[in-house]
Amino acid sequence: MKAPMITPADAFAAALRGAPCSVHGLDGGPQPVPAVRWRLDADAADRALLALCHGATVDIGCGPGRMTSALLTQGVKAMGIDVVAEAVRQARQRGAPALQRDVFGRLPGEGRWDTALLADGNIGIGGDPVRLLRRVREVIAADGRVVIDLAEPGGPIRVHRIGLEVDGRRSWAFPWALVPADQIELLAEAASLRVLELTDHRGRWFAALSKDN
Repeated sequence: MKAPMITPADAFAAALRGAPCSVHGLDGGPQPVPAVRWRLDADAADRALLALCHGATVDIGCGPGRMTSALLTQGVKAMGIDVVAEAVRQARQRGAPALQRDVFGRLPGEGRWDTALLADGNIGIGGDPVRLLRRVREVIAADGRVVIDLAEPGGPIRVHRIGLEVDGRRSWAFPWALVPADQIELLAEAASLRVLELTDHRGRWFAALSKDN
C-alpha cells in the first residue's frame, strides 16, 4: 500500500532532524536537500552575502538560524522567521531570535526593517518572485534594502512544482521559483525596486535592492 503523503513542513522538519531528504520536480532529477549545510555555521560565502545586510535584519525563511546567528555574532540586530516549527526551534536553540511566521502574514517591525534577507534561494518562496518582492518591499523601511541569494546567470526565471521525499514518503507539491542573477534587474523593476549591487562570490550570486522611491 502506498505510504500517505506528508506536508512539506513535516518533510523539512525531518530533514532538519537529520533524515535524508530529496527534492523532486527540479530540472535534472531529484536533488538532496542541503539540511546538513544549513545546520552548520555560516561559511565564507555566507559571510560575503551577509556583508550586504545593513542594520536590523529580518531573515526570511531562516531555517535553523545560521544566518541570523552569524549576524548577531557580528553585532547586527537580527530576527529569523520560518513557517517550519522545527526550524524555529533549532534557530532558538543556537541563540537566534526566531518566530514561526509566514512572510505573507503580519510581521513584527513591519515597515521598519533596515534589511530583509532572502538567503539560500528563498527568493523562490511561493513560486512568484514579483509577489514576494512586493511583499518584502512593505516589510523594509523607506531607506531599507532587500538582500538576495540568486541562481547562477543564464536562462529565464523558472517556476517548478516541487515535492520532498523523506523516509520513503512524499510531500504534496508546492511552487518554487529559481531566479538567475541576470534576471534580477527586470524582476526588481516589476516590484518597484532597483538594483544597488550584484556580485559574484566564487560562483554564488548575490544582489542588494532598494526601494525605487
